[in-house]
Amino acid sequence: MATPAPVQGQAVTVSLKELEEGTVSFETLTEAFGPSSLGIIVVKDLPARFKELRAAALSNASYVAALPQDELETLSSPASKYLVGWSCGKETLRSGHFDTLKGSYYINCAFYQDPALQSAPADDFPDFPQYTAPNIWPDPQHLPAFRSSIEQLCTLIIDTAALVARACDRYALANIEGYRAGYLEHVVKTSLTTKARLLHYFPVEGGKADDVDEDDWCATHVDHGCLTGLTSAMFVDEEANPPSLSASNGTANNNNNNIPELPKSPDPKAGLYIRSRTGQVVKVNIPKDCLAFQTGEALELITRGKFRAVPHFVKGVKNAEGKVARNTLAVFTQPNLGEEVQAGKTFADFAREVVERNH
Repeated sequence: MATPAPVQGQAVTVSLKELEEGTVSFETLTEAFGPSSLGIIVVKDLPARFKELRAAALSNASYVAALPQDELETLSSPASKYLVGWSCGKETLRSGHFDTLKGSYYINCAFYQDPALQSAPADDFPDFPQYTAPNIWPDPQHLPAFRSSIEQLCTLIIDTAALVARACDRYALANIEGYRAGYLEHVVKTSLTTKARLLHYFPVEGGKADDVDEDDWCATHVDHGCLTGLTSAMFVDEEANPPSLSASNGTANNNNNNIPELPKSPDPKAGLYIRSRTGQVVKVNIPKDCLAFQTGEALELITRGKFRAVPHFVKGVKNAEGKVARNTLAVFTQPNLGEEVQAGKTFADFAREVVERNH
């Protein structure tokens, strides 16, 4: 029996100009983040360079995942619990279930504050390499555009997140007793712990089967930061367009070597799903020329539950020809390690709990 079509959620959409001018209404923000919302907002009319940065960065997710295993080992950081560089099969989002269906490339975004910084400083937190271990970058001889495209795209996303945060601050100040004016924008603009995650969801083995879990590509979870910036997903048929370095004479992703992107997911049921504030599970599509921002656990703590974290999962592509992979980029804006998110609890304390739970 065919499974029913997913319920389609309509995310609240605002323009970058509205955010810049501070004209997003409280009604719109309530619809995006209030008690009966999806907890997500989509931003349109981004700078023209966003399109090329997204294509380059997300193509690199396929290229890096296709590197030989011995090279991937050199790009991994066991000391940081695999929260810097390449990671695959190290995370448990379900009890006892290791996540092997996606590969991640983690990047510290301290460069947003200072291009010379590749991590949060270790001075006050020498025992927290998950955030203080320096970035690991692929060999530029193999992936020449990897670092530059990621740094530029992350910077654009964080700039946009700061504007979303400013709108959230206005809303929170008017609706949450004791809320600190400008707090979320301050977090986004000054954080040395913001972390990016370039994601490659591998083609589902036996992709024509329907008897796997609905959250097979990424199990249901909530993000532990404040605001998470998300690009739309890039779907790639890696059978028709294998992401091998040999295809480009030993290098990948020069200006003319982005991987051809499918116009849309070949499986309409595949993609991002959100459990709404009312408990309904809905599918949310992010347009290719837009960014989305959703709320995480740290913001829920800071606002004493008024902004709730968004439970979400990713369903894999099935019933499709070829070997279809999914690439995306998430940027987790979050407080500095020493900043309190709850009375007597710093973000470092909270993040340690999450890392121990999931890795």
